[in-house]
Amino acid sequence: FWDPVENASFMPWLVGTALLHSLIVSEKKQQFIAWTLLLAITTFALSLVGTFLVRSGVVTSVHAFAVDPARGLYILGYLGLVIGGSLGLFALRAHTLQTQNYPAFYSREIALLLNNVVLTVMMLTVLMGTVYPILIDALGLGKISVGVPYFNSVFVPLMLPLLVVMGLGIHLRWHQDCWRRMSRMLCSMMLLSIILPTMVLGLVVNHINYYTLLGLVLATWVLMSNLWLVIK
Repeated sequence: FWDPVENASFMPWLVGTALLHSLIVSEKKQQFIAWTLLLAITTFALSLVGTFLVRSGVVTSVHAFAVDPARGLYILGYLGLVIGGSLGLFALRAHTLQTQNYPAFYSREIALLLNNVVLTVMMLTVLMGTVYPILIDALGLGKISVGVPYFNSVFVPLMLPLLVVMGLGIHLRWHQDCWRRMSRMLCSMMLLSIILPTMVLGLVVNHINYYTLLGLVLATWVLMSNLWLVIK
């Protein structure tokens, strides 16, 4: 797990997922337009970064199928041109993309924005763990290896708020909502999400691992949240 080349394909997927959610808000409410464009630029740029990592030979992996420094320099130059040009054009035109209509804090737009932020932070943690050894080696500061413990200790905890937002956001209304409207339903789902996994684990295993229980609780929370939409 956490192979550098696999990480290279995983990073644009994370930002692309954030982009798809942000596009919903931009299309329906004409909000987050600048943020959506920035996500689109980042997704394409990360795709080029993945191509560079796979084709240049800067990382050692069973999935890296080419070792050609000249080709790597060409891809790196193209990457700099695309990112520089895109960000430059974005900076020049960003003032035309501002919106005066801001959603309330307790709304579906904010839930989708939190979704975007968490996915972007997750991408940055993977990017740091993947690129940092390459930068250290390129600067002549030695060779280091970032392994599975780093990714598991940093990436996995970020999944917790993402799963919470996933279960909550789909029930919120656009522009503005109130807690009282959903309080009974959310509290019921929370209780079921805690009770059901605990009962199942108690019947299946002798010793309950709390990390396993937490994962099952959050998975049940997301499942119950989606089932509620179907039933309603």
